[in-house]
Amino acid sequence: STKSPTQSTDPVTRLLDALKSGELSAGDLRSVLAIRHRPTFRSNYLHPALNAGLIEMPIPDKPNSRLQKYRLTKKGKKTLSK
Repeated sequence: STKSPTQSTDPVTRLLDALKSGELSAGDLRSVLAIRHRPTFRSNYLHPALNAGLIEMPIPDKPNSRLQKYRLTKKGKKTLSK
């Protein structure tokens, strides 16, 4: 894709781009990406990125913790720098 990451239509790319500045909670990510609908966010953004190993949770044993945040993995950073 020749588009810049901020213009990307790919949900996972947009998610990775939002996490460049550091860890964010799911709620913060939704506001950054302007997504109101939580299920859409989870199925189109969060789960694909987690399953691909591009992002990770600092509290992996409590995925639904209100303190949970998400951050880029090495693989996610590599994907972004392409």
